Amino acid sequence: MTSPADRADLVELLSRYADIADLKEYTELPGLVFTDPVTLDFESVAGIPPMTVPLADYVQVLRGAFAPFTATHHAITGHVVEVDGDTATIHAHVRAEHWVPAEVAGDGPNRWLVVGFYDDQAVRTENGWRLSHVTLTAAHQENQHLASAATAR
Repeated sequence: MTSPADRADLVELLSRYADIADLKEYTELPGLVFTDPVTLDFESVAGIPPMTVPLADYVQVLRGAFAPFTATHHAITGHVVEVDGDTATIHAHVRAEHWVPAEVAGDGPNRWLVVGFYDDQAVRTENGWRLSHVTLTAAHQENQHLASAATAR
């Protein structure tokens, strides 16, 4: 059974996860969100096979991946949380929007949209819940070419 306090903590954990990219806060938030190392699976969006990496390496990747966007907004909703002792699974819906600078968009669209699901695993640590495994499954994308166009600047 999932306690209301654990559920609230885990929902907040995903909100902090979204804030890393949306606030471009790569100093304190990653350590409050992830285990070290962390397992990531973004294959359905980026074509990168699942991998387990040191947190510091992932933070550098995040910093580089989101730097080209003028803004991003990740809305994570519909959390389904299951806790089993000191481990948890979280299934949630995501709508992630990424805006590129005008010079990248030109006369075309300026927003890359990803809609899908997160299926994450978290562990309870002495400092609270942390994501140990993040899986993003894209159900729909619009203007996916803008992801690579923004990083090619």
